[in-house]
Amino acid sequence: MTGGLADRIEAELSQPAPDPVRAFAFSLANPARDAAVLYYGSSLRTGDLSGVLDFYRLTRAPHRRGLRGLVERVLWPEVSYHEAEIGGRRLRAKVATLTLHAFRRAAEGRTLDTTIWARFVQPVQRVWAADPAAASAARDAVTAAVRTASRYAAALGPRRGPPEAYWQALFRRTYAAEFRMETPDRADQLIAPAADRFAAVLPLAWREAGVVFEGIDGELRVSRRPRVAWPLRRAAGKPLNLLRLAKAAFTFDGAARYAAWKIARHTGVELEVTPFAERHPVLSAPAAWWRLRRAQAVARRARLGSRPKS
Repeated sequence: MTGGLADRIEAELSQPAPDPVRAFAFSLANPARDAAVLYYGSSLRTGDLSGVLDFYRLTRAPHRRGLRGLVERVLWPEVSYHEAEIGGRRLRAKVATLTLHAFRRAAEGRTLDTTIWARFVQPVQRVWAADPAAASAARDAVTAAVRTASRYAAALGPRRGPPEAYWQALFRRTYAAEFRMETPDRADQLIAPAADRFAAVLPLAWREAGVVFEGIDGELRVSRRPRVAWPLRRAAGKPLNLLRLAKAAFTFDGAARYAAWKIARHTGVELEVTPFAERHPVLSAPAAWWRLRRAQAVARRARLGSRPKS
């Protein structure tokens, strides 16, 4: 696929990620099975590598076999947590794994899922690809996500307004349709760091998506809203999220280590991850919670005991 939008997305995908990020992606990729690895999320926007990096690993075939493989085909992605020592620093990553085919279908809006096109209309980098054909296929899928998101922005946004008003409407509505820790207001923060980029992408995507619009005094006006099945997707959003969360409770590889890191980051309490907890994070959760509460109580008593007496 060639054209203005695809060229723009290819230029973004090809932007060099920081060397530690690229090294991490190379360590995750399996050349015999994977097509591409995409890097996205808050660490890409801010450049802060101290948190958890977000990768999407696109495979040529399903990651699992048997019953779990069947579940993977229906309730993708498979989620895993990884840590690696790279360049003298400890990096952490959450990796979502699904087939390139499933990613492309979702990006094109051929499923009830909104998470793919709502996330990958945002800036993303292709940090690893198996070969030029796989790199092109990943580009085409991300380009499809941008087109799909732009159609929903036209359908859900104002009749007339600046480009950011359409993107704000899209992100607010998709955030509200999912179970997310962030409020819909968080959507505004996605646009601000790359406002010029979003403004430039919207008309390119609309032209390719067949949205009828015109530019008036620095604003855009949608002449005819595209027809989209938003009520159905909005209704399916939270149930899909719940099913994925239930699945992740039993299939999230590295869940115990990820939870321990989050707890340490937010509370300062270091919890040991035992081999049993690594294998059975759900069964280990009550004991981990009890150890956390006990450690917090000990720390609280220590703080009280160190206060000078009046």
